[in-house]
Amino acid sequence: MSADPTRAAEALRHLDPGCPREEWVKIGMAAKAAGLTLDDFTAWSSTAPSFSSPKDCAQVWRSFREDGGIQAGTLFKMAIQAGWRPTSAQGSPSHPPASSPKPVPKPVASEKPKASPESLWAKFQPATADHAYIAKKTGIPDGLRLVPDGVDLTIAGQNVAGWLVVPAMSLTGNLRTMQFIPPPGQGKKLNLAGSSFEDGLFLVGGLSDSDRIHVVEGIGQAWACWRATGKAAVVCFGAGRMGTVAGVMHKAHPDKRLVIVPDRGKEAQAEKIAKDVQGEWIGLPQDKPANYDANDYALEHGADELAELLTRTQAPPRRFKLLTAGELASTPPMKWLVRGVLPRDGIGAIYGPSGSGKSFLALDLQGAIACHRGWFDHNTKPVPVLYVALEGESGIRQRCEAWEQQHGALPNSFRFLLAPLDIRLERDRAELVEAAKAAHLAGGVLVLDTLNRAAPGLDENDSRDMGQVIDAMKALQAELGGLVLVVHHSGKDQTKGMRGHSSLHAALDCAIEVSRTDDRREWKVAKSKDGEDGKAHPFRLDLVEIGVDEDGETITSCVVVPEEVAEEVTKRTLPKGGNQRVVWDSLGDLLRNSTRFGMGGAPLTRPCVNLEEAIQAIAPRLTCKDKRKHERTRQAFTGLLASGAIEHREGWVWIP
Repeated sequence: MSADPTRAAEALRHLDPGCPREEWVKIGMAAKAAGLTLDDFTAWSSTAPSFSSPKDCAQVWRSFREDGGIQAGTLFKMAIQAGWRPTSAQGSPSHPPASSPKPVPKPVASEKPKASPESLWAKFQPATADHAYIAKKTGIPDGLRLVPDGVDLTIAGQNVAGWLVVPAMSLTGNLRTMQFIPPPGQGKKLNLAGSSFEDGLFLVGGLSDSDRIHVVEGIGQAWACWRATGKAAVVCFGAGRMGTVAGVMHKAHPDKRLVIVPDRGKEAQAEKIAKDVQGEWIGLPQDKPANYDANDYALEHGADELAELLTRTQAPPRRFKLLTAGELASTPPMKWLVRGVLPRDGIGAIYGPSGSGKSFLALDLQGAIACHRGWFDHNTKPVPVLYVALEGESGIRQRCEAWEQQHGALPNSFRFLLAPLDIRLERDRAELVEAAKAAHLAGGVLVLDTLNRAAPGLDENDSRDMGQVIDAMKALQAELGGLVLVVHHSGKDQTKGMRGHSSLHAALDCAIEVSRTDDRREWKVAKSKDGEDGKAHPFRLDLVEIGVDEDGETITSCVVVPEEVAEEVTKRTLPKGGNQRVVWDSLGDLLRNSTRFGMGGAPLTRPCVNLEEAIQAIAPRLTCKDKRKHERTRQAFTGLLASGAIEHREGWVWIP
C-alpha cells in the first residue's frame, strides 16, 4: 500500500533538487512509489538551478517501474537524513490499515505558485546595490528586484523574503520564470516552482556595444565578465541550460561572437556548445577546484587579469577555415612530381585511343620519375613506383627491356605487379597496400594499366559502377599516399575525352591525353591544377631489338623518343576543303562573336564556344543530307582537333 502522499510531498520538499542526477533519479523513483505524481516531481525539480525542462522530467518519470527496487521508504529515509521531521509523527509515516474505508487523499503538488510570474514580479521592489549578495559579488542591481518582507512566498519550504530576484526573460521581453538568491550563507539559489525557463535568460550589459557575448552559468560570473571587458554577458541559470541559451543567442545575433565561460571542470561541455554555435570557449586554471568560476577568478586576481584570461579563447576544430589574403599567401605551394604535369599526391589518368602509345608513354614517364631524369624538359622528383601491368606479361617485359637498353637499369624502387586484381574489392586493395608498404613503395606512384582490367566487368558508362572505381582509387591513395595513376582509353569521339562516365574526369586531379594522327603522336596536359595550358608534346616510337626468340626471330619493342620541336613540326595544318573547311570558317564567326574567354583551361585571351552549341549552330550549313549533318559536323570537329587546328577541353573549343 502506498504511503500518505501528503507526507511524501512534505518529505520531497526537504530534499535538494540540485543533487547529482543519479540521486535525483533515485528520489524520483521513491516519490513515485510513495504516490506522488509527475506534476509533483516536476514542480520540485524546477526549483533546481540545473533544471532542464518538464519534458526531461516526464521522460525520466515514465522510465520508473513499479518493481524497480526503490520503495517509498527510501524517500522518507533520505528526507530524515536531510533534517526533515514529519509534522504528525516522528520517523517514517505509518500506513493506514488495509480495511480502512478512508479514501486516499488527493496528491498535493509541490508548491505551485498561487499567482503567475508576472503578478509576483509586480509585488517585488527594485533591488539596491547594498544587498549583501550584490555587494559580495561586486555586482550591479540593474534589472533585479527584491522580495519585500510583506510578501509571503515560500519555495521548497523556505520563506524567500529579503532574497534577490533575477528574472528569466525571453529576448522578446516575456517573463518566463525567476531565480531567487538568498543573502550569503543563508541557503542555495531556488527557482520559482511550477514555471519553466523555456528560452529565458538574463542579460548584463548592452548588446549594441558588444562584438562578443560571454555565456555564463550565473549572474555573479556575468557581472565579473562585464566589469572586466565591458562586453555583454548572458546568464543561463545553470550549466544544464548553457547549450539552450547559447543556441537562442546564436540564432538571434549571428553577427556576435559567443564565448562560453564554464565553471572549472565543465570544459568539455563548453567545447561542444561552442562547436554547435560556431563560437569559442575559455578554460579556467586547471589547478583550481571544480565549480571555480569567473567571479572567483576576478575576486582572486582582479578584473584586469580576468579580462586578459577572456582573450585566450579556444575554438573547436572546424571543417572550413576562412583565410585572409595574407594567410593564403603563406600556404604551401603546389608540390609537383613532374612539374606542370603531375602533382605529388592525388589521382590521375593517362588516356588515349588504341595504338596511340599511351602505355609506352606511361612506362617512359615512370622510368624518368624513378631514375630522377628530366621528361620532355620537365623536372621530376624521384619517388618509388609500383606498376600494375594487367595487359600481358610478355608485353610489359619487352617494353621494360627496351627502356633499360636505351636509358639504363631501373632502380629497385621501381617494381611491377603482374597478378590480376579488382580494386573494387576491399580484400584485393588491402593485399595490394600491404605488399606495397612491405616493399617501401608507399608515397610514390601506383600505376594501374589499364583501368578496365583493374575493375573486371566494369560498365564504364554507368555512374554507379564508375563511382565504385573512383572510390576505390581514392581509398588506395588514402592508404598509400602519393599518386594513383590509371591508364585508360579515350572514346570513339576524341573530342569527348576519356571513355565512360564523365564523373571520372571530374574526380581526377590530373590527366594526360595521348593522341595519334597517322604517324604523328603527341601528349598534352588535359587537366592539372596550376599546370601548363595544354601545350602539345610530339613524340615517336622507335623500334628497339632486344633479342631473339627460340625460333631465331628478332624480338623487338619500342621506346618513346621526343620529337624535335621544329617550326615545320609544330605548325598547324589548316583545312583546305570539304566539311572541315565549312566548320572551320563557321567556327571563326562564332568565336569572333563570343563573349566567353579562358573557359576550360584556355588562355585568358582566347574566345571560346561550347562544343555542343557550336555543332548545333554549324550543322545546317553543311550540304549533305539533313539526317547526316550533325554526324558530319562532329566528324569534322574530330579531324580539326586531331590536326591541332583547334583545342577542346571540358566541353569548350578555342583556337590555340
